[in-house]
Amino acid sequence: MGRKKITIVGAGRVGSTVALWAASKELGDIVLVDILEDYPKGLALDLQEASPIENFDLSIVGSNSYEETANSDIAIITAGFPRKPGMSRDDLLEKNAGIVKNVTKEIVRYSPNAIIIVVTNPLDAMSYVAKKVSGFPRERVIGMAGALDSARMRTFIAMELDVSIEDVQALVLGGHGDSMVPLVRYSTVAGIPIEQLLPREKIEAIIERTRFAGGEIISLMKKASAFISPSAAIIQMVEAILKDKRKILPCSAYLEGEYGVENCYVGVPVKLGSKGIEEIIEVELTEEEKKQFYASVEEVKKLIKKIEGSVV
Repeated sequence: MGRKKITIVGAGRVGSTVALWAASKELGDIVLVDILEDYPKGLALDLQEASPIENFDLSIVGSNSYEETANSDIAIITAGFPRKPGMSRDDLLEKNAGIVKNVTKEIVRYSPNAIIIVVTNPLDAMSYVAKKVSGFPRERVIGMAGALDSARMRTFIAMELDVSIEDVQALVLGGHGDSMVPLVRYSTVAGIPIEQLLPREKIEAIIERTRFAGGEIISLMKKASAFISPSAAIIQMVEAILKDKRKILPCSAYLEGEYGVENCYVGVPVKLGSKGIEEIIEVELTEEEKKQFYASVEEVKKLIKKIEGSVV
């Protein structure tokens, strides 16, 4: 058993931060791919030169082509046009679908056994593109969404109650967009439901802030979108897979009847292990939660329909 191999396609802010986390945790050898000439090579060298200081001992390579990525265990797709102020994730649909299609083809060509994690927005639709183009089973094409959305909700609950983040659990389902579904009933502090700790209006404010958390960061940073928290969420998934942790995380998964949904990527709790998605966990939803969840599914389906003919 040699070291694991992680390919990151797109060496922008998210991709480079994923590489930094992955190296610092020594999760495996890293290949950074980007279309900017020589840029990923410079980034890889910069990261490698930090290794004597931070004591991570692994191979870090940057490339403009995919040969170096051969036989990767995990391929993370962050490549695509980022959101700018005033843009929704959905505004990026067709441009990014074309990018994800081409990237997926290269991943399949060089790493036919890889697990693909999709990060490019609009995330659920891009995960669908990667699955259809790759022909991989759904276990091996996963979207990073709920892990980030739930982390954001946990952050806001901890800030509101002034408690340790370690005590806070939260669960966010649905599409990775403004229609996501933060599940208050499954959100707790040291096992205590947040409904017993916060008045309804505070909870509503947390739900709203969670839904628009990405936009809040863009409006503050002006010329950039979030990259530290998304990359941390990606690494949480990568670590669960490479270390076979069987960790329960909300991820965008291709549903084949679960929750009464067919042929659509949407955020649900899954068990992540060495095979990728090892189980999709169906939690009970109230009528109101179902209504919100299915509304979110419909939003994703609309996006998929727009690209179904042209890209997939």
